[in-house]
Amino acid sequence: MASPEVQTDETDDRDTADHSAAEHRVNGQGAGSTSDDATTDVENDESVPGPDLGRQAAPDGGPQLSDVWVYNGRAYDLTEWISKHPGGEFFIGRTKNRDITSIIGSYHKDPERIGRMIERYALGRDAVIEDVHPKANAPAFLFNEGFDSWRDTPHYDFSRKTDLLHAVRERLAEPAMIQRVKRMDRLFDVVAVLLVLAYIAVIGLRLWDTSWMPLAAFVVAMVVLRSSLAGVGHYAIHRAQKGFNKIAVNAFDINYVALSFVTADGHALLHHPHTQSEVDIKKNVFTFMMDLPRLYRVPIHTVHKFGHTVTGMTIRLFEICKLTRQVGISDMYGTWRGGLPHFVGAFGMRILLLGELVAFIIAGDVLAWVLQFVATLWVSTFLVVASHDFELETDEIETDTDDWAVNQVDQAYDLAVVGNRYLDCFLSAGLSSHRVHHVLPYQRSGFANIITEDVLREESAKFGVEWLPAKSFVTDRLPKQLKTYLGARSRSAQENDWGFFREHFSPRALKTCGEYTVKGFTGIGTV
Repeated sequence: MASPEVQTDETDDRDTADHSAAEHRVNGQGAGSTSDDATTDVENDESVPGPDLGRQAAPDGGPQLSDVWVYNGRAYDLTEWISKHPGGEFFIGRTKNRDITSIIGSYHKDPERIGRMIERYALGRDAVIEDVHPKANAPAFLFNEGFDSWRDTPHYDFSRKTDLLHAVRERLAEPAMIQRVKRMDRLFDVVAVLLVLAYIAVIGLRLWDTSWMPLAAFVVAMVVLRSSLAGVGHYAIHRAQKGFNKIAVNAFDINYVALSFVTADGHALLHHPHTQSEVDIKKNVFTFMMDLPRLYRVPIHTVHKFGHTVTGMTIRLFEICKLTRQVGISDMYGTWRGGLPHFVGAFGMRILLLGELVAFIIAGDVLAWVLQFVATLWVSTFLVVASHDFELETDEIETDTDDWAVNQVDQAYDLAVVGNRYLDCFLSAGLSSHRVHHVLPYQRSGFANIITEDVLREESAKFGVEWLPAKSFVTDRLPKQLKTYLGARSRSAQENDWGFFREHFSPRALKTCGEYTVKGFTGIGTV
């Protein structure tokens, strides 16, 4: 597929509206500036027409986009770098037509060196609004209404040597610490292999002879093992997408919550660099269930996710295959050789999860499968959103710092399940030392995060950042989540001030429940 023509110096002749938008983008928003300021400027500028900020449309009516990546307000064409990127083709191919400043700044130990390296791909001009996809090349339903990536992506200055991130990285660059981190990464991998073996053994024992694996023990073991293996997949997403790791990332899906082929982008590239901002889609994908009446929410959402498991996510994968062919494999993965392992792993996980269900049906032990499915789904769903204040709206969150790492510490929680950080690393799907994980998202394991937590805490204190104790999932986060996600009225009921009866029995409510159920089986909705 031929790439769109790259814009040249003719951009200088662009009309006043485009110059205004580009100037606001490059110069108007400094480090840590908020989207509120951007919105006000655009609304007050009569030369910028309509809600699309003056973005010129393509002939087909969609966004007019070229092969451009935006870094520090400048335009680059990284097409040739897709297949060469040491971190894997996926991270470059997926970020085309986005502002990658925070991604480079947060995922590389030496972003200044990366900035110098990509200069060979510079287009010699400032970025303009047409360089950035309005919805970050992601499904529009994931974002709040009116979101525009050009305006709403937060900006931080990662070149400042006096910020928290540089202070932490300087201490972690000591040879003794580097070796210690490597040892902990290897230990994490050993535990991961043992978890896989335990997972196979538990399912095998239950299918072979139920007396060897009682029902209650089986359900508890499945919740623990699926959550733990999802934690392994979680860290695999943050590793270089090379070799076997392209397959290993799909362990993230084993708890029935996500589709890593999709969430690897939303989690690693949209959530982590832009936590709790308008770009952070993680807080939105778990609130679709709020459209449902509260008494129907658990059963309907459970059926919805069952639909995802048996047909929905597979349909979604075929749609991704179709999209990849339309866009061009070279634009996404460089080559088929680079992309094929991603597809093999993704389809392999869908076959595994569906095969388990079939095996339990054949064994006449459907109840065991259903109970572990429901328990795993709901525990994992709440675990995933327990490490941030996702109950709050974006405009309710206070961000009074222009230091990216300080903001990450402020916006994330460490999570405790049983109180031992090494056990909790797996029981919480990788979220025990979550603040370190957000400041250093490139670290390869939860164990590495645990041993570097003291460094982050000590350096944070020097910046006046309060280090709060880990929050208990059982006694702190879960009760609040139950109240927010299960106890609140449906969105329609809140917006229209409906009473209990109308919330649950109005035609709109019943239609919503039906549509939500169907969406699960067709691969739409949630994550």
